[in-house]
Amino acid sequence: EVEYAPGEPKGTAWHPHRGFETVTYIIDGVFDHQDSHGGGGTITNGDTQWMTAGSGLLHIEAPPEWLVQQGGLFHGIQLWVNLPRDAKSNAPRYQDIRSGEVQLLTTPDAGALVRVIAGTVDGHAGPGATYTPMSLVHASIEPGARLDLPWDVDFNALVYVLSGQGSVGVDGQPIRMGQTAVLSAGDYLTLTAAGTQESRSPRLEVIVVGGRPIREPLAWAGPFVMNTKAEVLEAYQDFQRGRFGHIPA
Repeated sequence: EVEYAPGEPKGTAWHPHRGFETVTYIIDGVFDHQDSHGGGGTITNGDTQWMTAGSGLLHIEAPPEWLVQQGGLFHGIQLWVNLPRDAKSNAPRYQDIRSGEVQLLTTPDAGALVRVIAGTVDGHAGPGATYTPMSLVHASIEPGARLDLPWDVDFNALVYVLSGQGSVGVDGQPIRMGQTAVLSAGDYLTLTAAGTQESRSPRLEVIVVGGRPIREPLAWAGPFVMNTKAEVLEAYQDFQRGRFGHIPA
């Protein structure tokens, strides 16, 4: 979470990717995206852009010019999702997931709101399409409330705290803004918000992500995520030869 002064917001230049997916989730602020395969759009509060680089593309991400000029609050997160070997050469794909499309769930006492962006939670499916079984969730937990989130026993799980403080697991391990918890296997995740929160973070906000492990070799360098070093080198060569598409006029 950053409060930018006028002129401070920055994005990226055009750059390549291959072999994985970028998932950008915006909580506050505005971000523009464009790629060399026709994907793109503007995402804002609660929207997600799910870009599959696959066989390779060029893309750019940046705040709009008006936001650069006036500054303002920006709060978001980007995840890199690996693709299995048999999907790394798939054609690029772009999913524009609007905040109104996510699956909304609540606990019986209304102490927690769960947004299912991708995958399935307790039989409720989110709109995001994935190449391997996984789930992506944003949960908001009110002070003192507890969330027991059903989870696939075959999935791993990470909890990242966007804001607020609380605890994770049945043993109540403390966790706060900017920290990540790696959880062991189980059929549910337990998250509890502290009874007192800071004024700027009135509740515990977390991203929960996990999936069935791919269990394949991984070779990564810069913007490429492949299975072998030779494939990474080939990706660099293909990029230099202009095989990732062309920057739109």
